[in-house]
Amino acid sequence: MSKKYQVVGIGNAIVDVLTQSEDTFLEMMDIEKGIMQLVERERAELLYASMKERVQTPGGSVANTLAGLGKLGLRSAFIGRVRDDALGRFYAQEMETGGTDFVNAPVAGGEQPTSRSMIFVSPDGERSMNTYLGISAEVGPDDVDPAVVGDTEYLFLEGYLFDKDKGKEAFQTAARLCQEAGGKAGIAISDPFCVNRHREDFQRLIGELDFVIGNEAEILALFQDEDLDVALERVAQKCPLVVCTRSGDGVSIVRGETRVDVPVEKIVPVDATGAGDQFAAGFIFGMATGATLATAGRMGCIAAREVIGHMGPRPKADLRALFRREGVLN
Repeated sequence: MSKKYQVVGIGNAIVDVLTQSEDTFLEMMDIEKGIMQLVERERAELLYASMKERVQTPGGSVANTLAGLGKLGLRSAFIGRVRDDALGRFYAQEMETGGTDFVNAPVAGGEQPTSRSMIFVSPDGERSMNTYLGISAEVGPDDVDPAVVGDTEYLFLEGYLFDKDKGKEAFQTAARLCQEAGGKAGIAISDPFCVNRHREDFQRLIGELDFVIGNEAEILALFQDEDLDVALERVAQKCPLVVCTRSGDGVSIVRGETRVDVPVEKIVPVDATGAGDQFAAGFIFGMATGATLATAGRMGCIAAREVIGHMGPRPKADLRALFRREGVLN
């Protein structure tokens, strides 16, 4: 009997607010280029007010991945927290419209406002993210519905939520329920700094999961290695499937004794926001539809290439059509 969902994700529910800006503006506003900074509510409101020609979209790393999977036609659901305010209602509705069930209703009288990230995109495509975490960082085990995580083929977790103990508990609970019901659970590492803060817990968690996806810096951080080949081998000894994205140098995938390296076509990004998230969407789509590792890797690269070709973290093109054109989908 097939599961209700093919993919369920747990992650931050963050409204992304994007605008294009010059590097001089970043310097003036003391925004560090190309990284994600956490900001307090007052700073968030100041930066929001400074943005011209804003583009507002539902974001959050795993939520972006689910949006890509929804666009690819997979049955998906998202577990996350928003407040019952204007941004929270916008977020929940946009996820539903995009084909992903938003299973936790907006919280009436929630402890904090809905989370938002002010993203300033430079002319070279680099994005400088200023994130007010708000209510989404409060995800805990009480938000995990066993009926949802137990009825999915794949569970995908967002490393950013690993910073709080209740986030860790939510992940462990959800992964166990998913695996006990015959599903596979994995994580996007999300952030090398988060790994540095919780290295032993991260190592323990990936040892209990079925797959892990991270970029080169994140994979190296797991065991404080300097050699990527050594790092991949060490992570693969703990987790059955390891996927490492290396920006313009392609993707390395390790499963047991098998390693597959997938090249990428280098392009100049319009906006790099969401590249890793959409790579994950393409790759997980490949896994869920029975593709080979090499084909799943190619799907991930094609989805990432599409999203960096325009503003915003979610795909605009028909990804299935792109996959067919590239010969990775019949």
